[in-house]
Amino acid sequence: MVFGNLGDDCATGVAFTRNPGNGDNHFYGEYLVNAQGEDVVAGIRTPAPINDFSKNSQSKHLKTLQLIMPHLYEELDHYQKKLEIHYKDMQDIEFTIEKGTLYMLQCRVGKRNGIAAVKMAMDMYEEGLISKETAIMRVGPNQLVELLLPRLDPKAEAKSQPIAKGLPAGPGGAKGRIVFDSEKAVSWAEKNEPVILVRDETSPEDVEGMHASKAILTSKGGMTSHAALVARGWGKCCIVGCNDIEINSEQGILRSKSGKTLHEGDWISLNGTTGLVYEGSLPLVSVNVEENQSYNSLMKLVDEVKVLEVRANVETPEDALHAIQFGATGIGLFRTEHMFYGENSEEPLFLLRKMIISDTVEERRKALNELSVYVKKDIKETMDVMDGYPVTIRLLDPPLHEFVPHDKNKIAELSHELGIKVSTLRKRVLALHENNPMLGHRGVRLGVSYPEITEMQIRAIFEAAVELTEKGKKVFPEIMIPVTCTVNELKDQKEIVNRVYSEVCLQKGVQKIDYAFGTMIEIPRAALKADHMATEAEFFSFGTNDLTQMSFGFSRDDIGGFLPTYLDKKILKDDPFQTIDQQGVGELIRIGIERGRSVRKDLEVGICGEHGGDPESVKFCHKLGMNYVSCSPFRVPIARLAAAQASVEMPRHEVQYT
Repeated sequence: MVFGNLGDDCATGVAFTRNPGNGDNHFYGEYLVNAQGEDVVAGIRTPAPINDFSKNSQSKHLKTLQLIMPHLYEELDHYQKKLEIHYKDMQDIEFTIEKGTLYMLQCRVGKRNGIAAVKMAMDMYEEGLISKETAIMRVGPNQLVELLLPRLDPKAEAKSQPIAKGLPAGPGGAKGRIVFDSEKAVSWAEKNEPVILVRDETSPEDVEGMHASKAILTSKGGMTSHAALVARGWGKCCIVGCNDIEINSEQGILRSKSGKTLHEGDWISLNGTTGLVYEGSLPLVSVNVEENQSYNSLMKLVDEVKVLEVRANVETPEDALHAIQFGATGIGLFRTEHMFYGENSEEPLFLLRKMIISDTVEERRKALNELSVYVKKDIKETMDVMDGYPVTIRLLDPPLHEFVPHDKNKIAELSHELGIKVSTLRKRVLALHENNPMLGHRGVRLGVSYPEITEMQIRAIFEAAVELTEKGKKVFPEIMIPVTCTVNELKDQKEIVNRVYSEVCLQKGVQKIDYAFGTMIEIPRAALKADHMATEAEFFSFGTNDLTQMSFGFSRDDIGGFLPTYLDKKILKDDPFQTIDQQGVGELIRIGIERGRSVRKDLEVGICGEHGGDPESVKFCHKLGMNYVSCSPFRVPIARLAAAQASVEMPRHEVQYT
């Protein structure tokens, strides 16, 4: 034993070879005279800084160790430098001074936040202390969230008690006033009032309110629910499936199991990385990524090392631009239906509804011709921004009933706009009802039943491609057929694609339009019959959200009621909608790749579910020999880093993949 509490010539302290809070390359630490180690961390006494670099607002008036014991400080400084060079990483050091003698008690790799982790990794690489590969491995992919998005101040959060916990669907932090409906969210936001939209669950009709809110909190739903998908696409903080809260929107009340009752207008704060909900307004902290040289240098190394490409799931030119800024090299999922949600969707949605309730093919074609102008414009503007990068365009996927109103007043309003009787409209809307729409009339089944819907979209894609090419732009659309289960569906749709291709080439006077034809593998049968599917498809994109849903038999919108218990009891190790289930769903993916490439050696393979932004899932995709992953724009840097780390851990020439 050594003692730091035997008088004024004794001391004890904790130090770091670099600042764990910001990564600065300065010896950093605290000490107490005439004390033992526990006293430093117990918070009973205010520790003094070991040097001027360690001073803060609470300790700036206290004398440094360097000042009162200069020779011992120099000895300690010598040891800390030697230890960091030996271990090639930032060290957490404990020391004691007994009667004028310095004793080094222990050292270990020091913990650090994301900001410090990035700076330390790049500083040590530039100093020649570590290799490029080691620098890449030093930063956890999820630590990048601290650089990319605002977060709750860790110090303030540590002093606060959460009132509820849900599923962390959108990372980062947010604070705002509670609102229970989208219209109010928009109106309050227009008055510069920060709001958090709180609902049991969200639907496409809530998009404007979601966009106006700082964050979204739902009591129901899972990691791939509507709220989670939309929020992640925007890089917006979101917590879903929060069973700890009960919402009474009519009374404007939120009750938590912890006993708290909050009203509309009250402040709450969300940690979307951990799923914790706090009462009140907690401070936020953020970093300017564009000015963070360490981050930019790290991402250059990442792109030198990674093999797996990273694309983004986007629907607008603005999102496409964000994706490129975050380092995406293409769009892996462009959902054509998203033009019917949110801002500027009123006219396209009206025309879509007009098409849906059409009674004849002629009526339907007329509505589609009017709608095609908007579809082409949407696709053209996005391909224009991507300028040469591939854009995978998924044809219309959701069941049609999602786009028509079911509320009595809204049906009356639509019947007036369309000029048809309310009874006629209600009858047509009811005809769209399905008992299980997830497995119903959607995806490719719409194109098979109504070939004119496929035809309109394909024509819009080809015409947009030709018009951009004529302006000197490079474009490469990839046409993706969703929800397929048999090669005959692909053959059926390919006939339409080939016919429209010939018509557009003739009409536009061009010899060739570069494009690829492929499918989304999201039904287990399609994965098992991938060798058949590959005879028609030039690429596969695994839709891992639905593939997980169909493999487990879990409704991704209803897992909030049981999934937390499954995770607590270790029945499942991870949320399968957040991290790919490698033993089950992953095996279907492996089989699909193996069988697909047995027929088509150059088959391009990627995933476009939200798993594309999950580090462990990205590494699994690298191991299987995929060409790319695709995720929300704001998760692109995380996926890029995970892909580089996968290359370091498993060089492609050492991986046994098909």
